[in-house]
Amino acid sequence: MRSTSTTVEDYLAELAPTRREALERVRAIILENLPEGYEESMNWGMIVYEVPLAIQPKTYNGQPLMLAALASQKNHMAVYLCGLYCGVPGVKESFERRYRENELKLDMGAACVRFKSLDKLDLDAVAEAIRSVPVTDFVKASARKRGT
Repeated sequence: MRSTSTTVEDYLAELAPTRREALERVRAIILENLPEGYEESMNWGMIVYEVPLAIQPKTYNGQPLMLAALASQKNHMAVYLCGLYCGVPGVKESFERRYRENELKLDMGAACVRFKSLDKLDLDAVAEAIRSVPVTDFVKASARKRGT
């Protein structure tokens, strides 16, 4: 379900109330823990948290590097945590360990953490994953991942 909204507010307004409330809560956690230098915007039909092109103009696709994103999909909601995927040392391991310790089932792709309700998402783990990836580390890890 790709949105055509151009603002975060419009994106959230088009969601069903329960999904809007859940994504607003996750958004608040991300914004509270987002390191300096990232910006919130709409891209790829999702709410994204990205490295502005003014900081990192050379990217593989000409788009800003995406640290995280929030989306409401057909059968679930998702938080995309690219800091887990690109190999910032220790972030993925810590994230997975928190899920095990809290006995939550982790429904995850490479960077996509799927959840149907907030009680299925470890908000503290999301906060730590966001907080643990300064812009400079993310830019370096992204370049290593692409072999550049």
